[in-house]
Amino acid sequence: MKDPHQHDPIDVLGEVYEKMYESVAKNFHKAEEKSGPILHKLVDEAKEDAVKLKDISEEGGEKLAEWLKRDLDDAVHYMAETGDELKDWLGFETALLESSFIDLLLKAADKTTLKLIQMKEDAEKSVTYHTGEITGPGTLNCTECSEKLHFYKSGKVPPCPKCHGTVFHRKILS
Repeated sequence: MKDPHQHDPIDVLGEVYEKMYESVAKNFHKAEEKSGPILHKLVDEAKEDAVKLKDISEEGGEKLAEWLKRDLDDAVHYMAETGDELKDWLGFETALLESSFIDLLLKAADKTTLKLIQMKEDAEKSVTYHTGEITGPGTLNCTECSEKLHFYKSGKVPPCPKCHGTVFHRKILS
């Protein structure tokens, strides 16, 4: 029988991802200067804190920081380029998310701030998600068959249930 006090490692990664995100969102909202480098610095600080508190190993922290930066960069790029709202990037109604998480997302996703950040960043960067990585809430589309994977909380990206593809994007590719 499984020990009820033992957590699934994937669930732990998702929980630590969300803790890191919460830290980044709170600190980014308070920051005087809002830019991509500041956002990435805050992710690195959140990773350091998670490792220091022994929430995750150094190696796990590096992966989560990379994935969190990817998700934040993708959201910023999408909203700045399209002018769409966060729910459009997520691919479903924000009412399906836990309220504290969505509140932090919305505070950090001020459109003016996002446009300023995006102007400073490389707009041509392609963001991909791979099986085995952790992603935040939202909808991923398989690059092979366009099957949609919905994440209502942070979780591990599985292979595509339809074609077993392993590469995904937030938007449907044309």
